[in-house]
Amino acid sequence: MSLGLDTSVVVRLLVGEPEAQFRSARERLQRAHAEAESVLVTDLVVVESYFALRHYYDVPDEEARTRLAQLLSSGVVDPSPPNLADVLALAAPSGLADHLIHHRYAHLEATTLTFDRAQGDHEGAELV
Repeated sequence: MSLGLDTSVVVRLLVGEPEAQFRSARERLQRAHAEAESVLVTDLVVVESYFALRHYYDVPDEEARTRLAQLLSSGVVDPSPPNLADVLALAAPSGLADHLIHHRYAHLEATTLTFDRAQGDHEGAELV
């Protein structure tokens, strides 16, 4: 069996609040690992978690990306698509959501079709 973490679980794991929910999430992940369940985190959950950290918890950009990257590369979760932690390290010109969109399409071996000039500068993207 596999578990897919929702944004609410990821955020609780990253901020430790509320403490009871943090403990519940941590205990469930420990049980998952003991039972050899895979624990997935998707790119959509990563971007939602990033915005929750930034806008609801006032976590600075670099710290939000670092916390997420640490979770994704910890071995506790399996990022989907793979290498999401690498995407978090990418800087401007396009934002995190654009990088994740492009990463997903590249994983699917698809060209990203866009009107966004910054997004169009990515290798494997086509500016319309």
